[in-house]
Parts: sequence; structure tokens; C-alpha cells
Amino acid sequence: MNSKILLLVTLAILLNLACLGADLPRSTPEAQGISSAVINEFIEAADKQIVSMHSFMLVRHGHVIAEGWWTPYSAETPHVLFSLSKSFTSTAVGLAISEGKFSVDDEVLKFFPDDAPAEPSKNLKAMRVRDLLCMSVGHEIEIKFPDMKTTLPWTKVFLAHPVPFKPGTRFLYNTPGTYMQSAIVQKVTGQPILEYLRPRIFEPLGIANPTWASSPQGVNFGGWGLNIRTEDIAKFGQLYLQKGQWNGKQLVPASWVAAATARQTSNGSDPKSDWDQGYGYQFWRCQHGAFRGDGAYGQYCIVMPEQDTVIAITSGIKNMQTPLDMIWDKLLPAMQPAPLPENKDAHSQLQKTLAALTLPKPEGAAAPPSASAIVGKEYHLPDNKDKLESIKLEVDPKDNTTALVLHVNGAIHRIVCGNGAWQKGRLAYGSFAEQPVAASGAWSAEGTYTVRLCFYETAANITVSLKLAGDELLYDADFHPNGGKQPQLKGQLK
Repeated sequence: MNSKILLLVTLAILLNLACLGADLPRSTPEAQGISSAVINEFIEAADKQIVSMHSFMLVRHGHVIAEGWWTPYSAETPHVLFSLSKSFTSTAVGLAISEGKFSVDDEVLKFFPDDAPAEPSKNLKAMRVRDLLCMSVGHEIEIKFPDMKTTLPWTKVFLAHPVPFKPGTRFLYNTPGTYMQSAIVQKVTGQPILEYLRPRIFEPLGIANPTWASSPQGVNFGGWGLNIRTEDIAKFGQLYLQKGQWNGKQLVPASWVAAATARQTSNGSDPKSDWDQGYGYQFWRCQHGAFRGDGAYGQYCIVMPEQDTVIAITSGIKNMQTPLDMIWDKLLPAMQPAPLPENKDAHSQLQKTLAALTLPKPEGAAAPPSASAIVGKEYHLPDNKDKLESIKLEVDPKDNTTALVLHVNGAIHRIVCGNGAWQKGRLAYGSFAEQPVAASGAWSAEGTYTVRLCFYETAANITVSLKLAGDELLYDADFHPNGGKQPQLKGQLK
């Protein structure tokens, strides 16, 4: 190996080690002023009361003191953030402003003269970057962007939307407004925000391999589409808790952190709702002096400055207030200002609880009943929106494993299902592009097989029931957390 290659290899190794070294330090709960027993009670309650928790990480005084993943979710796999992506987009805006690229008071039309309407309204002319950040652009309803096949620029669609209210006077949650922020940063820097943030935020924090989906025009969605790990979420929260500092360097201006997480606009009046505490620059204010970034179905980055605490959660839930209420009711009162005496038994029990977390799996036998009429037969299904053409079950008599063979949109997918466990594979299904999936199944009764498919880099899972009814196979699917029970399909032998 010549000296240049050796140098490059060494630099690559050092860079990788630097990323690994950026993981947060670990400690016991008691050393950071929280009882292990209380955290254990919280985890057990969340496991019982919340249908689909995916991960939890608690950081106190800069140390991870509790972390757990509900199998098949895991520490090393990324998770879709949905609208938690917005807080990262806001960070890109703040950095570009600090570099003198533009200001919060710049008019939005200034950046897209070619996409502007022929005769812009007075209110559109008055719309500023600040209004995009605060969700107060003056729209009456949120825009629906065109699908991914269109060539019409999404910025043009946004600017063509009516602006009946004076910008800055009315809060309306507005994801397309975040896309416009992403487009502005890309316009002034020449880089998508993923690439713009990579050397400024992602690499210094040791966030490896973030991905961010883009529009047909090559602009990162901004308001959604970012995928990172649970610990990456926690590190981002810790960065904001530390007012933009990381390892002695000011990565984000403290003034931007203060402005972004302050109450910039009112969004309600219910003192018990964490959606009525005010809104900043793509951050929500919370009860108890906290703030957060969050995304659909329960993706949270919760920062509690008064308690020097960060909580990261990923999940697939519908009622997003529930985990927050549990944090305020169970964890917040337990946060003490000084270390507590170590409690090895309580800490050991907490570790056992965290290690045993799993999503619910179908219950029943691993092997089919001897007279099962489903096995080995292919059932063809009528036309359906998920493009599921046929379905077949295969059983390996050597180990009694069951495989689900799906013919989807012209392609065949064979998914081996664990029994009382999760078996990982890949699957394209319905609107889901081919991606990692974990399957667990069981024979719940004669001629009935139930399988749960978990797309474990997303919030989605599907429970499928296959039941023999004469020469027909009844196919039922329940999409969680979004979609619910689908119309029953009747498969026919051919």
C-alpha cells in the first residue's frame, strides 16, 4: 500500500471514529438525579397504554440514562421523522441567515421571481421569511402539492395559492411553508439543505448517513422526509439545550436558538394542551417551560431547559398528547437537582425492562393444523388499490416456518414470518416502496393465519388475516397508524 492510499485509509478510519465518538456519554439514572424505579414505571406504563411505541431515550445533564427500542426497531436503524424534520429546516434557515445569505424580514417573492403570479396580491407581496417560520403566511387552508410525477415547480404552486389574510396575523399549520424555507436555503446557498447541514450540523454531531427525500425539482421536502436514528434526535435536542454549542464550538448562533424556541406566535388557549402553548420558528412551545420538535404519529425531540433534560421518542400513535402527559405526570416530578444514592436492584430491573421491549406479535401455533387447506395454494385477488395480485402460504416442514408469498404489482415477494419473534426481510406493498420489513405470524385457528408486517424504518405496520372459507380465501388487512381496516378481499383458487 503506497503512502497516499495509507493516508486516505487512515483519515477515513479517523473520521469514522470521530462519528462514533460523538455518541452521547452514558450514566445511571441515580447519578443524574432520577430514580431508576420511576423510569421503569414510565416504560412499563408506556408499553401497556401506548399501542405502538418504537423507541425512547432519556438524556439528563448530557448523559443518556435510559434507552430502549421495541423490537423490531433498533438503535442502529433510522426512523422517519415526519414533521420533526421542520426543526432541522429551521436550523438551516438560521445558519444561512447567520452567514448573511438573507434575513427573516426578506420578502418571499424576492427569491422566486420566475415563479411569481403575473399580478401578486398585496398580502403575497407582504409575506416574509418570518411568516414561513411562524406558520403565519396568511393562507386560509393548507396547500396540497402536486404528486411526484408533475413538472410544475412546487414553489410556483405555493405562490399561486390565495393569501386572504395579512401575513403574520393568523396561525395555520403549514407544511408547504417549510418546503419554501428549504427552497430558499437551496436558492441562496446552491445546496439542498441535507448537504448544507452535513458539515455544519450532521457531521459535528456524529449523525451518520441522514437521508432526506426531495421534490421533483430536487429540493429537500423540508417539512418532512428526514430519516435519522433515535440517538441522532437526542443529540439534536442536546445541541439546542446547550444553546447551539457542541464540544466547545458554537454550531448554531445562540440568538437563533433563543428566537426559534421562543413563543413567536399564539396558537391556542388550552393550558393543558401542548399544542396551545405557542409556536416559534418550527418549534412548539410546551408546558413546564419546555419546547419540542415533533412529527406525525409521535416523533418527538423534547427539550426541558429547567431540568437540563432531553427526551427522544419515535412511535406510531394517533393521540400525540398521551406520551407528553405521561412525561409531565411521571418523569418530571422525579427529576431532582442532585444525584441520588445508587440503587443497583432498581437499575438492573430497568435494564431488563428496556431489553425486553417488543411490539405485540400474533399469538398462536408456529405450525399449521395438519388439515390446513391454505398451505401451498395460490389465491388470486380482485383488482385493489394495493396492487396485491395473489397470495400463498408456504411451510417448511423441517422447522415449521411459514412464509408469506405475495405477488405485488408484477413482482413476487417471499417473507418468512417468525413465530413469537420477528423475522426481517424486504417488501414492497401498496404505496410502500421496497424497504426493510419484519414479520411475525401465527396459526390462530384451523385454516386461519395472522401475520403482522412492521416497516421498521417508518411508523407503519400492517396486520393481515388469512382465513379459508370454502374455496375462497378471505383477506383482511388493518393499516396502523394510518389507514385502518381495509375492505375485505376474496381470493380465488385458479
